[in-house]
Amino acid sequence: MPIIHTVQPGESLWEISREHNIPYVNIAQANGLKPPYSLVPGQNLYIPSVQKRHIVRPGESLWSISQLYNVSIDSLMDVNKIDPSQIIYPGQVMIIPAESNTFGTIEVNGYLEPYGPTGQELKIIKDVDDYLTYLSLFSYRIQEDGTIIPLKNDQILINAARNNGVAPLMVLTNFRGGTFDTELADAILKNPQMQETLINNILNTLKSKNFYGLNVDFERVSPSSRDLYTEFLKKLRDRLKPLGYSLSVALAPKLSASQIGAWYEAHDYGAIGSIADFVILMTYEWGWSGGPPLAVAPINQVRKVLNYAVTVIPRKKIMMGIPLYGYDWTLPYIPKGGFAKRLSPVQAVERAVKFGSPIRFDGESQSPYYYYFDENRNRHVVWFEDAKSVLAKFKLVKDYGLRGVSYWVLGSDFPQNWLLLEDLFNIKKVL
Repeated sequence: MPIIHTVQPGESLWEISREHNIPYVNIAQANGLKPPYSLVPGQNLYIPSVQKRHIVRPGESLWSISQLYNVSIDSLMDVNKIDPSQIIYPGQVMIIPAESNTFGTIEVNGYLEPYGPTGQELKIIKDVDDYLTYLSLFSYRIQEDGTIIPLKNDQILINAARNNGVAPLMVLTNFRGGTFDTELADAILKNPQMQETLINNILNTLKSKNFYGLNVDFERVSPSSRDLYTEFLKKLRDRLKPLGYSLSVALAPKLSASQIGAWYEAHDYGAIGSIADFVILMTYEWGWSGGPPLAVAPINQVRKVLNYAVTVIPRKKIMMGIPLYGYDWTLPYIPKGGFAKRLSPVQAVERAVKFGSPIRFDGESQSPYYYYFDENRNRHVVWFEDAKSVLAKFKLVKDYGLRGVSYWVLGSDFPQNWLLLEDLFNIKKVL
């Protein structure tokens, strides 16, 4: 299992590196630490494994090397970027993974909001392409007449994903005016003619842009349109499948079939699970920018969603959502009194270091948090993700036998996550 070191009062990075017999720069890089490498008590550090190197001897094969080090042939090929058709040769230097895919094979999706400079977005893709099965471009927005508002510069990103072995997905939403629009979804779902127009536009976009498949993310659909939404997804499946496109659907994190609320009632887990190739459970945002301070993805709540989901959806169709961010709330929290600021896990730790705030870890939610006073003496609380919290989530994926994980949203600095993901899973590629 990966090693996660919890910083104790007075510990330095140099002391921790000596304890684990690994260069301190390796630990710093794996955890996004910058000079002077200051730490705070309670900070969880991922300790990367030191990779061994093997010089191929005459007569050796991938199989014999895998047996020598007790690792799989697939992991050897993956870490050394060896194609199955390639032949290894004497004198070739091979990296031996220290730990090989303990938790098995999964698929990984990452959502990307391409609203920044194209060069920046291309770098985001390049930085994580080894870890992704799918790249979901968020989003192509429907209109009441069945047309679609496209994304700018999307073709460059689609091509970059494909060139790096990542399957691009078109994300279709009812997003309008800064939120998910109930009336917009209903206008389409209650009009068969507009549905036909929309589906034709979807197919044209999938083909012209060279997408791998479609991801539908309709949220705040009115309860009265529940069955209409299910029927719409059936129509999509019947049109997409013969053409070889995949269909996935994002689902609100329901705890039961009878759960009420604008986000939940129209999402029929059982029916949608039978239609889609896979579903993405949006198991995050318990703590959100406009709400009270909470863990963003508390594992006790995530587990409740999974406990229900696996009773009505095949486990190998379920991808569990994981956030790549946290929030900083100004206290006291006042409803509608302002929004918490989103920050990456690396930024969260840097802020704790800046203000000298020890990090705590909540056992129930399996999430880190801390308090601090800013320069104006305003009190804050920060909830975020770290190596320990994401490891707990990866264990859920293994324990429940899920298809994989889906990240919201790419571009947030969290190197611990990707290294742990690579340590624990073999990531399936479909391209």
